[in-house]
Amino acid sequence: MTQARKTIVSVDDTPFYHCMSRCVRRAFLCGNDPYSGNDYEHRRKWLENKLHEVSNIFAIKLCAYAIMSNHYHVVLNIRTDIAQSWTDKEIIERWHSLFSGNYRSQRLLTGDLLNNSDTAQLHKDIVIWRSRLCSISWYMRIINESIARQANKEDNCTGRFWEGRFKSQALLDEKALLSCMAYVDLNPIRAAIADTPESSEHTCVKARITAIDTSLSLPDCIEEFTGSKNEIIGLPFLLKDYLELLDWSGRILREDKRSAISSKQPPILDRLAMNSDQWKILTIDFEQQFNHWVGEEQIVKQTCLGKGYQRVPKAKNYKALFG
Repeated sequence: MTQARKTIVSVDDTPFYHCMSRCVRRAFLCGNDPYSGNDYEHRRKWLENKLHEVSNIFAIKLCAYAIMSNHYHVVLNIRTDIAQSWTDKEIIERWHSLFSGNYRSQRLLTGDLLNNSDTAQLHKDIVIWRSRLCSISWYMRIINESIARQANKEDNCTGRFWEGRFKSQALLDEKALLSCMAYVDLNPIRAAIADTPESSEHTCVKARITAIDTSLSLPDCIEEFTGSKNEIIGLPFLLKDYLELLDWSGRILREDKRSAISSKQPPILDRLAMNSDQWKILTIDFEQQFNHWVGEEQIVKQTCLGKGYQRVPKAKNYKALFG
């Protein structure tokens, strides 16, 4: 059943969300289009750069992303703590990097004095802009509109480029977050675009591994692994554990590497009380297993009841995969 976006995205429930956008009909976002014979591989970099650029402006961090031939996935962390730390002037400057603002905000940045009425109205504008700078809807809108305009200009055409508004899933607990991040980062391996996580171009895990290999700082727009269970700041796992888990999972997904799979699953799955059969289903078929909210059965039940649901959609999947 179609849900209003405001009922799905609620920081009170969780700051972590999985979003996906797909191109309309047979339009190609990236890669080689077998129908037209055109090569759109360069568009992967367009989208990756745009994700980084917009995340640096918004109070939203990238936990995982993968850019495929006709769709892309992102796992996002809404950092309201960052948005609240910005001064009014910083909010205006960030909003102006996206839009022109209004005459009040423009006058303030040029040093003009505002009368009391304009000052009061500008304060209301800043409250709205601060809220929008940690809004997934505004975040995805800016990215998708920009890429659609660039692609249509390159193709010398007009009209819709994306199927519709992005799909989103709320990740309500650690199991949901970890499995969804792995699902996204392993997308290129499942699609046979890459053999290993470190060779999967235009993914978040590739950016993390590159930062390690080159001893460079991770881009500010990418969320850090902290190992802490704080629900807002950082990812509650260790990067070492996550990379080990991805490597192990990637071998499971490759039929020709089954003989190389260790019989012992990574300790992080043991700590989360998940077995390899559950994990394989999650990393291969995460989107199809759940609707709008993902997590342990009891947490999803509480969330659905709080939103007026009489029953939990796909309840048996939550119990089987997270129970």
